[in-house]
Amino acid sequence: MFTKLQNTILEMIATGTPLRETVDFLCRNVEATIPDIVCSVLTVDAGKRLRHLAGPSLAPEYAAAIDGTLIGPGVGSCGTAAFTGEPVIVTDIETHPYWAPYKHLALPLGLRACWSTPIIASGKVLGTFAFYFHTTRCPSRLEHKIVAACVHLCAIAIERDQRAAERRRIAETDALTQLPNRSRFNEQVAEQDKIGRPWGILLADVDNLKLVNDTFGHLAGDDLIRTVGMRIAEACLPGSAFRLGGDEFAVIVPADAGIDPGTIAERLLKAVRLPCACADRVVYPSVTVGGAVALEGESAERVRQNADYALYHAKERARGNYIEFVPGLGTAIAKRFRAIQDVTEALREERIDAYYQPVVELATGRIVSLEALCRLTTRGGEVVAAGYFHEATKDAGVAFELTDRMLAKVAADARQWMDEGLAFGRVGINVAAADFYRSGLAERVAAAFRAKGVPLDRVIVEVTESVYLDQRDQIVAEQIRALRAAGIAVALDDFGTGFASLTHLLTVPIDIIKIDKSFVQRMIGDRAGAVIIKGLIDIANGLGIRVTAEGVETAEQAGSLQELGCTDGQGFLFSRAVDRTAIATLLKDRGIVETAPACDLSRLGATG
Repeated sequence: MFTKLQNTILEMIATGTPLRETVDFLCRNVEATIPDIVCSVLTVDAGKRLRHLAGPSLAPEYAAAIDGTLIGPGVGSCGTAAFTGEPVIVTDIETHPYWAPYKHLALPLGLRACWSTPIIASGKVLGTFAFYFHTTRCPSRLEHKIVAACVHLCAIAIERDQRAAERRRIAETDALTQLPNRSRFNEQVAEQDKIGRPWGILLADVDNLKLVNDTFGHLAGDDLIRTVGMRIAEACLPGSAFRLGGDEFAVIVPADAGIDPGTIAERLLKAVRLPCACADRVVYPSVTVGGAVALEGESAERVRQNADYALYHAKERARGNYIEFVPGLGTAIAKRFRAIQDVTEALREERIDAYYQPVVELATGRIVSLEALCRLTTRGGEVVAAGYFHEATKDAGVAFELTDRMLAKVAADARQWMDEGLAFGRVGINVAAADFYRSGLAERVAAAFRAKGVPLDRVIVEVTESVYLDQRDQIVAEQIRALRAAGIAVALDDFGTGFASLTHLLTVPIDIIKIDKSFVQRMIGDRAGAVIIKGLIDIANGLGIRVTAEGVETAEQAGSLQELGCTDGQGFLFSRAVDRTAIATLLKDRGIVETAPACDLSRLGATG
């Protein structure tokens, strides 16, 4: 009969039946075979403490009292057997010294004797297998044989379970930081749905990891990741920190933590900022953190998405700091995601094109240059201006690809106008902040126009004032100098909205300033607006910089600008942005734009 039980247990082990269920089944069958015994199986954890595994006939309060006991000499039968690696037979619990601290637990339950045998595999004590007796006695010869077989089966089962657990641990552990990985994080997040109480998520990205890798090498980058991971883990509750991959970390704030995510985030930020050695280099780490708290009825996936939104927002607005999700934040970021998706699809489907708005000489109406403006054609055929998908240009990858597409389109159009003998002066193309923070902007622009045989003195690169003022590490200044050195003119767009640019003009000269339309629209009937424009024009003239007024919509505005000394204007008074065919028609009409009455835009095929 016992042979059949052995085979059943081995089959359970082989088929992956949970360890606790397997050992419990073994104990129940042994107890049914031998009267007057109570089986108990304990394991020994990494801290050398006994852990209750199975004991179907043991009182729950007794099992709970024994659980967690530190093994050692004289620690009952099981604690001593686990410590010495030898069987321990106690024929009388009431009188034996090993049981002095524990007999008050056993005797009331009718347990009078205990025989414990260590479970050993690969030279290591994994646990103990014990028989409790209701009478004071020694084990019989039959019981010796049964226990020997049971200990062997338990050793196989426990060792297999530990190996499986170690495989799971390795599979769920990040090799670099030894933190739980994304797989484990996903499991833990899914578990939160069952809690039904407030909890939270923090998501953290390491700042400037690419810069460390590029400057000091990937060994330094690995050191940085390890250090940040260790500091994040130390700043939060044990087992709650995860590395998701790359420069991404996460922290789960449990419902019963008694602290809010913001408190942990501040502690985490402070801990991470301390200097550290990375491949013999001193680095000052920082992370950007976004967080979200589960509101009533919110799924774990929604909480995680909200934390993603908060992190995305933090990276855009507050690098090196913490932002917590608030209602409405997701809507704004979702709008950006949709814009990015729309532009990405339009690029892939060739629905991005260049439209052109002329810049005219106010005194004569002669076209002196063109500004290329990005337009997206929807799948329904509607042409929309860049303002409708501006959020997408804040994504560096999308902005970079848009610029490349526009460079190719504009260069091809400029070549066509030259071949047709049309005088367009210069053509301007707008670039994004992302274009300046990748090296080689001048080379990119030059390569696109040279490929079509367009001289670089026919090209203008337009940069917004917000980018011009943001001269971090002199990156923007160096790129502007490189553009001008290549013969490409540089225009400063939206000029006048940030007066710090006046001092920048001394150190980083440009060729053209374009006065922001907000000043032009207020100049009639607003003396202050006219005075500001006059001051800007005088400064520009003194520095040898050409001035264009943007947003000119009426003949009265055009006349006032001339009186103030402005030479060039751009706006709906002259023409809206039109496609390449319409602008070619306008250039063929000797390049003259009548300012009063306004042009018949319909004959030019103008669109908004």
